[in-house]
Amino acid sequence: QLSFAATTPELADKKKYPYFFRTVPSDNAVNPAILKLLKYYQWKRVGTLTQDVQRFSEVRNDLTGVLYGEDIEISDTESFSNDPCTSVKKLKGNDVRIILGQFDEEMAVKVFCCAYDEEMYGSKYQWIIPGWYENLWWQSWINSSQCLSKNLLAAMEGYIGVDFEPLSSKMLKTISGRTPQQYEKEYNAKRGDGQSSKFHGYAYDGIWVIAKTLQRAMKYLNATNKHQKIEDFNYTNHKLGKIFLDAMNETNFFGVTGQVVFRNGERMGTIKFTQFQERKEVKVGEYNAVADTLEIINNSIRFQGLEPPKDKTIIQEELRKISLPLYSILSALTILGMIMASAFLFFNIKNRNQKLIKMSSPYMNNLIILGGMLSYASIFLFGLDGSFVSEKTFETLCTVRTWILTVGYTTAFGAMFAKTWRVHAIFKNVKMKKKIIKDQKLLVIVGGMLLIDLCILICWQVVDPLRRTVEKYNMEPDPAGRDISIRPILEHCENTHMTIWLGIVYAYKGLLMLFGCFLAWETRNVSIPALNDSKYIGMSVYNVGIMCIIGAAVSFLTRDQPNVQFCIVALVIIFCSTITLCLVFVPKLITLRTNPDAATQNRRFQFTQNQKKEDSKTSTSVTSVNQASTSRLEGLQSENHRLRMKITELDKDLEEVTMQLQDTPEKTTYIKQNHYQDLNDILSIRNFTDSKDGEKAILKNHLDQNPPAQWGSSDPSRTSKDPIEDINSPEHIQRRLSLQLPILHHAYLPSIGGVDASCASPCVSPSASPRHRHVPPSFRVMVSGL
Repeated sequence: QLSFAATTPELADKKKYPYFFRTVPSDNAVNPAILKLLKYYQWKRVGTLTQDVQRFSEVRNDLTGVLYGEDIEISDTESFSNDPCTSVKKLKGNDVRIILGQFDEEMAVKVFCCAYDEEMYGSKYQWIIPGWYENLWWQSWINSSQCLSKNLLAAMEGYIGVDFEPLSSKMLKTISGRTPQQYEKEYNAKRGDGQSSKFHGYAYDGIWVIAKTLQRAMKYLNATNKHQKIEDFNYTNHKLGKIFLDAMNETNFFGVTGQVVFRNGERMGTIKFTQFQERKEVKVGEYNAVADTLEIINNSIRFQGLEPPKDKTIIQEELRKISLPLYSILSALTILGMIMASAFLFFNIKNRNQKLIKMSSPYMNNLIILGGMLSYASIFLFGLDGSFVSEKTFETLCTVRTWILTVGYTTAFGAMFAKTWRVHAIFKNVKMKKKIIKDQKLLVIVGGMLLIDLCILICWQVVDPLRRTVEKYNMEPDPAGRDISIRPILEHCENTHMTIWLGIVYAYKGLLMLFGCFLAWETRNVSIPALNDSKYIGMSVYNVGIMCIIGAAVSFLTRDQPNVQFCIVALVIIFCSTITLCLVFVPKLITLRTNPDAATQNRRFQFTQNQKKEDSKTSTSVTSVNQASTSRLEGLQSENHRLRMKITELDKDLEEVTMQLQDTPEKTTYIKQNHYQDLNDILSIRNFTDSKDGEKAILKNHLDQNPPAQWGSSDPSRTSKDPIEDINSPEHIQRRLSLQLPILHHAYLPSIGGVDASCASPCVSPSASPRHRHVPPSFRVMVSGL
């Protein structure tokens, strides 16, 4: 049996159809041609989309077998019955770029509508579908779809159709003596207005196959068995049938459809490739199955992009690196900053013997400059990434730049704060003792701060060292328009517990800043400019703190933009280092150039014993002591006045009691003779007076100024109406003589501190009387003072 139009792959089963031949290639014959096309464009990853029909499923299964072992991956296999959109979405989700389709014209319209909706067309995708559709096939089915004609045509543009070649394109004479072109002209002339069939050439070559088979069989019979003729054929003669079968398999000639050769009954024909270009199909190549060669006609295939589509999204990793011009500009600024720091260092060393510079601790100034220069140097290291150095070198730089910046920061601000601590220690010395703090001690303080830094950094390096890590970001389209995706990668210096280590470092630096703020506040009133940098320290801490907080936040938010991140970090370091050095040294430079003595003499605090004119602007500590002394003196004066008034009241009470008692002459004589001095001492309490310096009050003895012998004389002062003088007149004293002295001693004198109040009872014996007791003179005088 010989067929010229049956293309179904099922007929290729020789177990079922051992005597079946066909001059038309099978539908499976396109698969070797597709394989050749895939290899030609180096497409190694494809997907299939198949309509659920046996004819298409068999082709798909055969294609799977052809591609298997050819280093071509079928990444996704999708099939559909009526709605292909779900399958199209899955293909896109699996990043399938080369789609091998097997479906009829009606489903093809639906497939391309879905492809348009999913944007699976254009320069990134290539559709390969059957090429046996009728001319303008989409016009018959466009109305059955829901997409517009222009959208459908946009999605169809560039698809490649694969089908057998109806007639050979070679201008060679065939077995009939005609060329394929001559045959086609004759065929069309004889056909007239009849409908053309693409199988007519295979039918024509089929007749020649039969003729050549019979001819070979006849020659074989004539050569081997002269008694048997071909006319003796019948269907039960298996020997003659075997001769026909062998003759058919030996068929090999050039027909109008190309070289006619059978392999296991299958035609090894020519497969053509057509491409849909501008609403028409154009032949772009052909595949010769006999020679297994693919020929592309003059590069006639037009792809939507600049090059054939990729079989998958080509991800090109691109290191985001720091721009060389940016690095150069910031490096130039850094060099200028280091030159400025060197100028300050030269100025500080040259003028180290000047009083202004010497009082500001030149060694500490040198450390401040050193710290600033280390901070400047770290900028060069922060700008070196994978575009300048190797991965191993970059990992080393991660550690080195962290150490340099940390040590530089501590050196600069540690020296600044150590200077301020010395001023604080001297001027807050409440004991007013001479206190000397040498530079060696300040160096020890700075060394201690650096030692804490080194401990933290060493533990960090040993326990959890910094490593080079690569962070990958989302894919981006190629700026040049190529069919690739750019995956930016960025190098970072990180470790496992990065947050913890940074927290420790930030906490320590924050405490250092707070300590500096405290010292600056405490020494704000020190009026010697050469010593007091509190204002500039406060300004430095404020600027550095604000810039570091802003810089750290913005740097974290711009991790994926290395140029922005490096620019911010570098500018923060440059600004902080520059502003700190300028605040420390520019005022000194200006003062030294204008009036070097003003900073050390104009506002100097002087304190000498021979000072003739007190300074109107004394220190706060001396003013506080004077205010405290004045307050105490005022309190003592008030207490003195209160005690005087109390004495007056007690005298009045005593006078009233005395008036009620009877006079006793014997007692009076006894008192006059034996207790005259005691009464004078007791009753002549006059007043508390203040000394000239205001530091003590003395109780005056009235009888020291008025001797006892003059009691009877007239005294003009006695005419005063002062109640104290009235009760001390001789008349009043005479009336009080009847009062028992023990009562006087125990009731009156304790109120002014003259007698120890611990004596609980009056003295009843002569030995206990005041005459026989030694009363210390302390009751006569009350002294209070500083």
